[in-house]
Amino acid sequence: MSNLEKWDVEDQGFWESKGKSIATRNLWISIPSLLCGFAVWLMWGIITVQMKNLGFDFGKSPEEAMGMLFMLPAIAGLTGATLRIPSTFFIRLAGGRNTIFFTTALLMIPALGAAFALQDPSTPFWKFQILAFLSGIGGGNFASSMSNISFFYPKKVQGYALGMNAGLGNFGVTTMQILIPLCMTFAIVGPLSGDAMELASTSGTIFKRIPAGSDTWLSSAGWVWMFWLIPLAILGWTKMNNITTDAVTPNIKSPLVCFGRMTWLLLIGFLTAGIGLYFIITYIKLTWVKWIVLPCVIAATVFLMKALSPSEIKGNLDRQYKIFDNKHTWLMTIIYTMTFGSFIGFSAAVGLAIKFIFGFKHIIGADGIMTHTTANPDGPATFMFVWVGAFVGALIRPIGGMIADKVGGAIVTQWVAVVMTLSAIGVGYYSSLAYQSATPEEFFMPFFVLIVVLFAATGVGNGSTFRTISMVFNSEQAGPVLGWTSAVAAYGAFLIPKLIGEQMKATTPEIAMYGLAAFYAVCAVLNYWYYLGPKAEIKNP
Repeated sequence: MSNLEKWDVEDQGFWESKGKSIATRNLWISIPSLLCGFAVWLMWGIITVQMKNLGFDFGKSPEEAMGMLFMLPAIAGLTGATLRIPSTFFIRLAGGRNTIFFTTALLMIPALGAAFALQDPSTPFWKFQILAFLSGIGGGNFASSMSNISFFYPKKVQGYALGMNAGLGNFGVTTMQILIPLCMTFAIVGPLSGDAMELASTSGTIFKRIPAGSDTWLSSAGWVWMFWLIPLAILGWTKMNNITTDAVTPNIKSPLVCFGRMTWLLLIGFLTAGIGLYFIITYIKLTWVKWIVLPCVIAATVFLMKALSPSEIKGNLDRQYKIFDNKHTWLMTIIYTMTFGSFIGFSAAVGLAIKFIFGFKHIIGADGIMTHTTANPDGPATFMFVWVGAFVGALIRPIGGMIADKVGGAIVTQWVAVVMTLSAIGVGYYSSLAYQSATPEEFFMPFFVLIVVLFAATGVGNGSTFRTISMVFNSEQAGPVLGWTSAVAAYGAFLIPKLIGEQMKATTPEIAMYGLAAFYAVCAVLNYWYYLGPKAEIKNP
């Protein structure tokens, strides 16, 4: 039976006799479903690198084309983050089984769209913008998935359970970064893959460099996910459960009604994200516009969800919106943005950053102007390195949760903030040296090591902050707070590619990293003041 009418995991007897096995089954279907969500959401961070290698310039200058390519993962990042806001409330409105099935099935739309659009280098840029926009569906899935799993496990092991779901789900980033370059070396679905395209510059996989002139099938970047999504949608529908207690999903309706509720809220998210992107793209030369647009998008989404929803949904949202009256919701939102926002933002941006910083020689011409268009044959093959940081960050996330379960979440988060601050400064320093050098490869290894350290710190911090949230909030509020904080933090997938792209265009990539380091330092102060210091309101939760 898909609906669980009795569910009390804090009762040790119930947990051991029945609850644990059910929770485990739901977790191990949730994990690969979330993995695919991350993969489809962030696939543009890898696809755009190969688009650069294949000469997708949309008829623009190299500098303009660079900005357009950085824009695609940023678009997916903004949409995915915005969709997390309505997704935060899906479990109470629709149930876990209905939600995971529906949101996993929706991922087939951008995956199939990309499979066809990437077959032709003359495909107009606006089509890729739409597909990146739709890929945000995968970003929204995190909020509903984490909220769902939080209800299946008792507090004493939530650090582990949420760490496993998020950490292994985050492997969607690494899986995508490894799998897409490998699949692009052959026609994964035969004639449906389209004609082979010839690489204009060196590419690679995690195993080898691939020289210019080699054949590639870029459409495989979309096709490959269909082999995952179809069986996962079936498993979600047949093997997962809705918890229909009053604290989780009371008065659950038929699946079709639940799908309608989720669709309505997703459309609101798409609307506000689309309006926000319109202003950001229209006024792209005004770099400060995004700092005004993003808060407006968040506020408009929250307001419209309540204002435009049917009365039954409004009443449900009223109860969940009580999280906004708790100042710890806002504090943990800022702190979690430091960890997950950085993980997801660097995952989206690091591929293009490596390509543009180290894949070209930066030469001062006779006119005294530095150019960044001469290919660097000694530069690193991006695909051989791009996956490592996200792999380490995702792998270590459950460990961060387990350590936090033993010693407390806030103390772990404090060390994470210090390491992230110092690592970001180092990455900025070596980025500056490389972007001013005709031999940037000389600075790649220290840059790469520090990026991996930064990713590792975000992974540990992701686990420790979830521990803190699960201890600070009661069982009814913890799920919505987890979803809300992850929604706001996910805007890192928009902001970090956007910031790095803007500063690279200004030839000062280090400025983006120094700004992030300052933000991490602020988070360290907040975490200490409210959760560790002598005046802490809740001591080391």
